[in-house]
Amino acid sequence: MGNLTKRDIVLEIYEKTKFPQKQVRETVQLTLDAILKALAEGKNVELRNFGVFELQVRKSRIGRNPNEPQHDVVIPERAVVKFKAGKELKEELKNLNLSALKGNAPS
Repeated sequence: MGNLTKRDIVLEIYEKTKFPQKQVRETVQLTLDAILKALAEGKNVELRNFGVFELQVRKSRIGRNPNEPQHDVVIPERAVVKFKAGKELKEELKNLNLSALKGNAPS
């Protein structure tokens, strides 16, 4: 089971709608651009029944360089995006074959 790519999404929409692939590709890209823009402006993105992309601020902290553990490294404060699954996505995940998923886990 491979990863889902933008191209896969375009092809799936094309198969269902028969809209020109170029138009579908542009629409998918515009959707992703709108999500990116909203997050870059500090807004959360809520997609009903799917989930929420939520901005969170990670505090500045002290870390260690594994190659030079005697030196402390300051990891600066930064924004990260968290995803919280919506109700319908959570329900679909309950039906997931976990044993097959474990075989595909990255090392």
